[in-house]
Amino acid sequence: MNISNAISQNKTSEDFTSILSFTDKLIIKANIDTQTDSYFVQSENDSDFNLSTNNQFRLGISLDYKFIGFGIGFSPKFFPGNNDNNIKGESSFQDYTFRFFLGKWTQEIQYKKVQSFYVENTNDFIPNWIDGQDAYIQFPDFKTIFWRGSTSFVLNPNFSLRNVVYNTEWQRKSAGSFIPTLRYGYTRFSGIIEDSKSYENSFNISVAPEYYYTLVIHENWFVSFFASPSFGIRFSNDGEDGTDIKERNVYWPAAFDGGLQLGYSSNKFIYGANLKFQNTWYNEDSMTNITNDSVFAKIYFGYRFNAPKIVEKPFNWIEKKFGL
Repeated sequence: MNISNAISQNKTSEDFTSILSFTDKLIIKANIDTQTDSYFVQSENDSDFNLSTNNQFRLGISLDYKFIGFGIGFSPKFFPGNNDNNIKGESSFQDYTFRFFLGKWTQEIQYKKVQSFYVENTNDFIPNWIDGQDAYIQFPDFKTIFWRGSTSFVLNPNFSLRNVVYNTEWQRKSAGSFIPTLRYGYTRFSGIIEDSKSYENSFNISVAPEYYYTLVIHENWFVSFFASPSFGIRFSNDGEDGTDIKERNVYWPAAFDGGLQLGYSSNKFIYGANLKFQNTWYNEDSMTNITNDSVFAKIYFGYRFNAPKIVEKPFNWIEKKFGL
């Protein structure tokens, strides 16, 4: 009778656990998304143009364990839509992300490099241009480098950000939370136009009062959405190499991100799909408005497994040493 009661109590306790942690498991995950870097420059002199990269599909691989995670992203040429270099030029993409978890705090650091853009609305500039046959206007030397960081704090202890973003936990009960986030970073744009190399360096900092909500629709299935308005300041300096042309500016960018995700989680397997949008805008001057927006989809799948002893022992020592 006592054994039966103990089993019943354990089962009841498990059933009512809001969040199950799998941080003691190694989690490897792969995802494919349709995100591309694009910029829309709108001015009053009718010279609006859209810049985009020639990589419609990107592949990401991540590994998470205990209090740390790492991810890499690249754009394989064997994916359809990534290899029409004769028309759009050859774009390159690299992405490296590190993340750390300290209780309710999440710290993320990202490096991303993108090179070679083409003008999507080439037909606005070249008469009799034929889509699918003629080459787009290309800027193969146009390059962007990003160093970005973010620090987040989950206010609701019954909500798991790790379940939605990193899949290192399993949300068993519906819950939501405001997640105040501080974002900061350095961005460098550079390119060669008419044999002159121009550049822009900028430092950004913004505050985002993010909100996430996860609706558990089945024992293993969940739907989650998030909304993230942000406001910040941007310090910029630009110029041309070999000249005295230099300019410093301060901008006030605003952004709004959001998304919807359908996911599956179990003791070993995770997979799902989500749809996200990102929009950032600011006025460069009284006549020019810069917009960077995108809508993209992603599918992901992953597997949880026991870490080998050679990995488990040093991580356990670090946890005990620093009380993580």
